[in-house]
Amino acid sequence: MTQDATEATAAGAMNEPLPPEFFTHPLEDRNAQYANLRQTCPVRAINHPPGAEAYIVSDYEMALKAFGNPRISKSLENTPKWFRDQLYDNSPVQSRNMLIADAPEHSRLRKLVSKSFVPRRMENLRPRIQEIADDLIDSFPESGEVDLMEFARVLPVMVIFEYLRVDVADREMLYEWSHVLGGAPYADEEGNRRLKQVSSAFEKYILDLLEDRRSDLGEDLVSQLLIAAEEEDKFTIDEIASTMSLVIIAGQRTTTNLIGNGTHALLTHDDQFDLLKSRPELVVSAVEEFLRFESPSYRGTLRVAAQDMEIEGVEIGKEAFVHLLIAAANRDPQVFQDPDRLDITRESNRHLTFGHGAHYCPGAPLSRLEGHVVFPTLLRRLSGLTLAIPEKDTQWVYDNSVSRGLASLPVRYDRRLPREVGTEDRAEASAAGCPVAHGSV
Repeated sequence: MTQDATEATAAGAMNEPLPPEFFTHPLEDRNAQYANLRQTCPVRAINHPPGAEAYIVSDYEMALKAFGNPRISKSLENTPKWFRDQLYDNSPVQSRNMLIADAPEHSRLRKLVSKSFVPRRMENLRPRIQEIADDLIDSFPESGEVDLMEFARVLPVMVIFEYLRVDVADREMLYEWSHVLGGAPYADEEGNRRLKQVSSAFEKYILDLLEDRRSDLGEDLVSQLLIAAEEEDKFTIDEIASTMSLVIIAGQRTTTNLIGNGTHALLTHDDQFDLLKSRPELVVSAVEEFLRFESPSYRGTLRVAAQDMEIEGVEIGKEAFVHLLIAAANRDPQVFQDPDRLDITRESNRHLTFGHGAHYCPGAPLSRLEGHVVFPTLLRRLSGLTLAIPEKDTQWVYDNSVSRGLASLPVRYDRRLPREVGTEDRAEASAAGCPVAHGSV
């Protein structure tokens, strides 16, 4: 084949949309693929959702601009009718919150939680998060092997459910429901049938909880939502329920993946493991690096073109889906020096894992705080902590959601050390003066 023919073939391939498997079953060396996209085709068509016009944006600066581009909408009303109908029909409880709204509707709905996740309020949860972490580790065997993803899954669930004041007996049920709801809508009939069942049960649970809580208000998040709604006098019960569903789903999965991905990163980078263990005060910058290096959300949530438009010369049709590929942007060498290197001392870490601008994740302070507590605790209490399997055998989970995490994290340790008296005070002191969140919240 001649050089011209080879180049023509390559150009033709670039014009073909990437398959859905690019998201759901990515190549093993996905970061090399991301790098190739950034260099050769940073705005590329993809067949996801299957059959829809859609594009990925992998370059950092392009993604950053897209986060604030008013022509790119998060409103469900700007999505294709078939997609909108699927969500309304199969999961109405998820169709009335700030995640799928543009200003001014987004600003109005965000007021429901704007005061609930501020860093100062989150800091009050630090002692209890420390206690939960220590209690879970106390349940580990004195030495041996455990699947650390169980710890990573349970801790954020307990934290957010206690903040909601939800019965601990409902934890497993709500976790399973959240997993189904997090991938909505699905490309197959069976997936959407299951989604509809779960959504109906989930909505009833939330509405019953709200009704019960009205006569028993406290400092919990459910009470705060009800009080905020009453003070503003412009929120419907359906909007409160939808916001609660968003909090429950997002409040656990991102942090679970942060803990799992971050621990895996440490266990596969001995120098950074040793550095954080010897200098736990580095945990603030370490958490930011974990969020960048192995993003718990590898792409942004729903975005569509509100009108015919272009992104860097690529024509984007109205109602086309625009996927901001956060994991690729977070390794852009134009922004991050030596981006494929894990560096827990990295400064000016402007990763996009929690988004940017008006839709910056309001729950980011809580997720960060849980990381600030968990990582030093694990390294301090599990002596001789190592991976219990070869790194190549690590199994990553990709599904219909925007999340990326581990199926399991088998670890081995020589000895479980006792919790330390005054841990909460030292942890608070070590993070004093350090920001819990950055960006627009």
